[in-house]
This record gives sequence, C-alpha cells and structure tokens, in this order.
Amino acid sequence: MPDAGRELTRLRIALTAFFALDGFIFAGWVVRIPAIKQQTDASASDLGLALLGVSAGAVVTMTLIGRLCRRYGSHPVTVVCAVALSLSVSLPPLTHSAPALGAVLLVFGAAYGGINVAFNSAAVDLVTALRRPVMPTFHAAFSLGGMIGAGLGGVVAGALSPTRHLFGLTLIGLLVTAVAGRTLLRQEPPAPGGLPVSSPMEADRGTPRRTGGRGLVAVFGLIALCTAYGEGAMADWGALHLQQDLAASSGVAAAGYSCFALAMTVGRATGTTLLERLGRARTVIAGGTVAAAGMLLGSLAPSVWAALTGFAVTGLGLANLFPVAVERAGSLTGPSGVAVASTLGYGGMLLGPPAIGFMADWFSLPAALTSVAALAAVAAVIGVTTRRTMGSCPGQGAP
Repeated sequence: MPDAGRELTRLRIALTAFFALDGFIFAGWVVRIPAIKQQTDASASDLGLALLGVSAGAVVTMTLIGRLCRRYGSHPVTVVCAVALSLSVSLPPLTHSAPALGAVLLVFGAAYGGINVAFNSAAVDLVTALRRPVMPTFHAAFSLGGMIGAGLGGVVAGALSPTRHLFGLTLIGLLVTAVAGRTLLRQEPPAPGGLPVSSPMEADRGTPRRTGGRGLVAVFGLIALCTAYGEGAMADWGALHLQQDLAASSGVAAAGYSCFALAMTVGRATGTTLLERLGRARTVIAGGTVAAAGMLLGSLAPSVWAALTGFAVTGLGLANLFPVAVERAGSLTGPSGVAVASTLGYGGMLLGPPAIGFMADWFSLPAALTSVAALAAVAAVIGVTTRRTMGSCPGQGAP
C-alpha cells in the first residue's frame, strides 16, 4: 500500500535522525573527557569510577524503560529520553571534582540508556515490518553521528571551552528532537505487515515472538556486552591513550574516536548486505575476529598512525555485532528483550571504564586496552557456538 510505504519511510527517517543524534551527543561528550579530567584533577582510577556513572545510570534505567515502552509505546518514550539526553549533556563541564562528575554522569547515563532501549525497540518493530535486516543502517546513523560529533569536537577543542561546546550540543539536540519527534508522536509502531496498529499493546502482540527465548536473549546480550565493552573503551580511553602514551595533540587524539566511528559507519552501512549474504552467525564470527586483531594493533602499536589504523579495523569488526544482538533479542521477546540485551550490553560499559582505569594504574593503559581484543574474541567464539540458534536473514539461507 503506497500510504503505508510512505509512513514507513517517514518513520525510518525519523528514527535514523534519533540514532544519529544519540551518537553525535555522546561523541561530543567523550572527546572532551581529557579536558574535564584536567578540570576535575582526577587520576586515571578516579576518572574510571566517575565514568562508571554513565554505564550505571544506563543499566539502572534500561529495564524500566523497556516496561514503559510496553505500556506507552516506544515512540513517545524515545522523544522524552531525547529531551533528557540533550539537557543532561551540558552538566559535566559544571563539575570540579570526580565525585560530582560521577553524579551528573548518572543522569546523563540514565537518559542515554533510556533512549537506546526506546529507539531500538521502535527499530525492531520497523525491521519486522520491512522484512529486511536493516537494523545495521540505524546503527550506522549512530556511528555517523559519532564521527561528526567527534570531528566537530576536535575542531572546536582549541577554540571553545567544554561548557560552551556541550551547551551547543544541548541546543542542537533539542532542535532535532522537536523536528523528528513530530513523526514519532504522530505515528503508531508498524505491525509486521507494514501497517500502523492502534495501540502499543497491539504492536507488541503483532510482532512474532518465539516462546522460550529468554535464554537466547541472554546469549545475545552477552555478545552485546563484549561489543559495548569495546565501544565504551574506545570512547572513554581511546583519546587519552593517543594523547598520553603516544604524545598526540588534542586534535589528533579526538580524531582517534572519529576514525573508529567512521569505520563503524562504513561497516554498518554495508551491514544489511553482509547479513543477507553471510547470515548472522558468520557476521558475528568474522566481526569478533577482525575486532580482536584490530584492537591488539591499536593498543600496542608504537606510533600514532598505526594506532589509528588499529582503531579503524576495530570499528569495522565491532560494527554489526551489537545491531545483530539487539535485533535478535527484540524479535524474540519485544521491548523487554531489547532491554535485557541492552542492559547486559551496557553492563560491558559498566565494567569497562573502572576495569580499564584500574588496569591502567596497575600495568599501563595500552595493556589495559588489550582486554577489548580478548572480549571481541569471546564474541566470535559465542558466534561459533550459537550458529544454529542465530536464525537466517531474509534473502539468506540458514548459516
């Protein structure tokens, strides 16, 4: 039906905008971590504990947001969380101690985790309606937003204070939410056949779910955990590694996350084709293996350019692991599955910042970053052991 097709297209554009906004705001924050570390006079371990606030806030909120999505619908919850995220990103530069930074990052993390569950739940419904594995394209928008946010952060790092920079992100976030949020608030989640349904509960009933899928959701969540650990490490420690261990300038250090985000964008932009050709299991196995090799190079290379290459390879490897894990979890049990997989995934971010911070104090930051390679390898092993339960993608036979 033409009208239904146009509605799905508008909905896909709006969701893509929210994914991109999420990446843009998050990257804008992470490239200013070195400046805020200096402002708060925090040690590596103190900073790690403060950064724990982002993941802790996200993990605590995700289960609640999953329930709210089931009750009120993922569309309005996405809009509310986007407003909260836009406002909270301006708080970290206002702090002058590690404990205060950790406290405001709890708020930021709660909004960040909430919007991730909400728009991933909305995207799962849309993927089901479209009947194509397009989830990586939404996450490509997140990575593109991250690349732009990191690149812009590198450009303005020498000209704008963190306070002015992050307040600018607040204004941009509220503007994008006002424009894209209209579509989400006007349209109901689509049913599997591509037609809007009359209520969030009907949307949840309309999407096919497999019984007995909770165990599989936990497995997919473990893949998400291994992936999010790596993404969080790159966001929180990548720039610091380049600046502290390889004597890179602040602009080049910010470019490290930009390279990672660009590689993830490319990997996710081609993710639909990759999934249709290889299937989920082979995509996870190959991605985990490539990411492990790339992070070994990125963490142990003696030069800035070799490290940047390693970051890019890591981004390509990790690109489609999280989208596959969240999509499979959501297709099994709906928003609750997205919440469980996301909670486990951001549990990786919960463990990552303090773990890497403490390992950096005990050993060195490069040695600590090799843990990212180890967990990427674990994700590949899980892909091998769950080949039969991953399921096939539209247009592709069982892997």
